[in-house]
Order: sequence, then C-alpha cells, then structure tokens
Amino acid sequence: MTGQPYAVRFSALAAKVLGTLPEHVEDTVWDVLDAAAADPWGFHQWNAEDPEGEDVRYAAVGQLSLTYWVNRPLRRLTVLNIVWLG
Repeated sequence: MTGQPYAVRFSALAAKVLGTLPEHVEDTVWDVLDAAAADPWGFHQWNAEDPEGEDVRYAAVGQLSLTYWVNRPLRRLTVLNIVWLG
C-alpha cells in the first residue's frame, strides 16, 4: 500500500478497555494498530461469509484481539472492540 497510514479512532467501549490494560498490553495494541493502519486489509475479515463486511477486520496476537472497521472514504480505522485474555 502506498500513501499515508490510516488514522486510528476508538469506539467508547474500546477506549474504556484500552484504559484498563497493563502498559505492556497497551504497547502491543498500538503495535498491532500501527500494522493495521499501514495495511488495513492485512488481517482477517471478521466474517468471511459476509461479502459486504470486508471492511470489518480481526487482528489477533497471542491473548490479544482487536476488531476494527476500515472507513475507506475518511481513511480511518475505528477500533470496535479490544479483548485481552490475561
């Protein structure tokens, strides 16, 4: 992908969860989001059987998972949910 990375936004739920995570997990969240912002479609589609849902993606690293929506016109990623099983 060429051009600027996508801007990252958080839903109210995701922002609340982010604020409760240990520092090392929050650092991992930002690392995953840096990768997603550079290549939004580099992670798996949330529901591969939904042809209209290709912009909802699921990024998982170890015990951490993020669900985000790619807003193509505004070049933004909106983090919908963060789950940490730790």
